[in-house]
Order: sequence, then C-alpha cells, then structure tokens
Amino acid sequence: MKQDMILILDLGSEENPRLAREIRALGVYSEIHPHDITAEELAALPNVKGIILNGGPNRVVDGVEIDAAKEIYNAPVPVLLADHKGDQPWPEDAAARKEALSNFVFQVCGAQANWNMENFIADQVELIRQQVGDRKVLLALSGGVDSSVVAALLIKAIGKQLICVHVNHGLLRKGEPEQVVEVFRNQMDANLIYVDAVDRFLDKLAGISDPEQKRKIIGKEFIDVFAEEAQKLEGISFLAQGTIYPDILESDGIKSHHNVGGLPEDLQFELVEPVKLLYKDEVRVVGKALGLPDNMVYRQPFPGPGLGVRCIGAITRDRLEAVRESDAILREEFAKNGLEGKVWQYFTAIPDIKSVGVRDNKRADEWCVIIRAVNTVDAMTATVENVPFDLLQHITARITAEVKGVNRVLFDLTPKPTGTIEWE
Repeated sequence: MKQDMILILDLGSEENPRLAREIRALGVYSEIHPHDITAEELAALPNVKGIILNGGPNRVVDGVEIDAAKEIYNAPVPVLLADHKGDQPWPEDAAARKEALSNFVFQVCGAQANWNMENFIADQVELIRQQVGDRKVLLALSGGVDSSVVAALLIKAIGKQLICVHVNHGLLRKGEPEQVVEVFRNQMDANLIYVDAVDRFLDKLAGISDPEQKRKIIGKEFIDVFAEEAQKLEGISFLAQGTIYPDILESDGIKSHHNVGGLPEDLQFELVEPVKLLYKDEVRVVGKALGLPDNMVYRQPFPGPGLGVRCIGAITRDRLEAVRESDAILREEFAKNGLEGKVWQYFTAIPDIKSVGVRDNKRADEWCVIIRAVNTVDAMTATVENVPFDLLQHITARITAEVKGVNRVLFDLTPKPTGTIEWE
C-alpha cells in the first residue's frame, strides 16, 4: 500500500467502521486495528501519518478495561484520543464532523488525499503478480458482486492463470448464469469452467422443508462440487476469495484470518484476497472501473442459498421456476418505474400453500406470490418501501397472467423488526 494511512485503534467504540469510512471518503486510507497492537507491528505498517485511539463509553470489553500500549502514545506521528477520557472531537452534525476529521487528517497529520480506486487497482495488480508469479489461481465465481470484482481484478493482473469455476445450482435469479458466461468467458476471455449442477442440487433438496437443513445441504453440495472440480485441475497453488473488510472486522479484528470454511483439508491452497481491505461500496467502484456491467456491480444482496430460501418450504421445480419468473417481473417493473437503485432490496417469495382462485372460468388452486421491498442502512433494521398502488396492481396483473401456477399476489408490509428481510 503506497497511500498514506490514518490508523484507528479499537478501544471499544462501535463507530470505528463509520470513522474509517469517513476518513476514506476524504481520500485518505484508514484501517482499524486492535487496541493491543505492538510498537513493532505499528512500525511495520506502511505510511502511517496519524493514529486515532477511539474508545467506547467506558472503554471496557468483557468486563476488562482496555488501553493501548504506552509506546503507542509516544509514536512518532500525531495521536488523537477520542473517548470519554479525551476530547470527544466527533460531532454528530455531518458538516462539523467532516471539518473536525479534515483538520486532524490534513492539518495535524499532513496526510495526502491519495486514496482512490484507480490507485488501489494499480497496487493490487502489482501485489497479485508478486504473490502469484507464473502459478495458477482458482476462484469460485458465483456472479455476485464480490466474486465478480475479484475475478475481473485477477484477470487484469494474471489473465488466464486464473481459473474460474461457476457452479449453477439452479437457485440463481433469472439470467444470472447466462450473464456470468457472457461477461467472463465471452467478453473478458476468462478461463471459465461452467458446471451445470441443477439436477444434483434439486434432487438433494427434494422434500426438505426446514430452512436450516436446506442451507446446510446447499452449502455442503456447493463445497463438494467445487472440490471435485478443483481436484480435476493440475498446478493450482492459490485460492482466490471475495473477502471484504467487514468480513475481517466481524471475525474479531484484522489479526484474525478470514479463511475458507468447510473446504476439504487436502485442498492445500494459499489465499488470494485482493479486496479484503475494501468496504462494499468501494468494491462496487472497483468493479465499475474494471468494466463490469452495472447490473452486476450494483446487484442487490442475495442470500447464499439463493432462491432456495425464497421458495419457502420444500422446494419443487415448478414453484422454484415461479419464484424466478415473478422475481424477474418485479425487477423489470421496478427498473421501468424508477425504483431500481432507490429501493435497497426487493424480491418475491412463494410459500408452500395454495388458495382457491378462478382461471378460464374454472376453480383453480394455485400459489400466491409475496412481494418484499425494503430500505435499510445496515440490515439490522428495515422499513417498507411505499410502492405506488397502481404499480402494485400492474405487477399483480403481470404475475398472475405470466407466471404459471400463481393466482394471487401479496405485499409484505412488515418492517424489521418484527419481520426479517428474508422469509427463511
């Protein structure tokens, strides 16, 4: 990392991620490290221009008061103490907060605003080439934002030394497997292995209604399929992952290693994690700069088990297809009516119940589609989007006319809490 850095030491404050993001928004790189960093570890970090000791209300974690080492307070760069024992310099007013941060970062520390995604891409291409050399890297390419950006970055750095494996488990949204092939194989000339495992997954899921059991089956089967493909290949030395910075922070600090859960022990790969220091919005900027299409870069959050948890109850192929088709209609209509990008997440789900209706002047027992449209900042709480009623009527008319086996459409009005964003 060639860019200047402001180091945040975690003394128990819950606002550390926000603080790091605000410093990065000023164009200066910032990282969060545990409070017990040693002077030697600090000296090994590149281009540290200032340190913020950011504490919580009483600086107590698990009943023990924490503090940084005395050597940190005497570091050869400006040190700012920010908690109840110090100045508490971060006002809640956005403009005043930005001014306070800017003053410390630029005036006191003398940092340069040289953190941007173009510099990041150039740095990572160089680092990837140094790490990988002329060896091969394997990546599980789901088509989601993180794995897609990692793929594009690695293609730029090492070309066909990267081998991407895309496992189509039949639980993706409409058009997503085809888009992965089009973008990476046809447009980026990637070394892409496409695995059609739809029947394998759906056969294993037949008759399984418990959500956690479905998740476990999907996760295990994915690992098994990926491992089988990996064992067919020769000369693989590295495994690339779409680990991002919140993953590391949530795994108890930057010292903790964010490793691959569940892969067989005989797959001895060194990890390549080129976006592990980026927040989600920064990952999207990188993807855009690398030429990925907007509908891939700005893709909504999507659960690991995919449509498997939106086909509520035991998954059947016809109801799974109804979820996929109704979701595509919803996304198309939201895009046409200016709600794409305005609403944080929207999707359809179909429970395993039927209701009586009328089709072709005859009684018809068919499924209902539930529409979910919510806004959130952190996914801990969520509010329901006020979708215009005439648009809901239009979407209802399309779904009941175009989606086989559906005769009723419902709109979920429940915020979080009490309802979670997903139904399962």
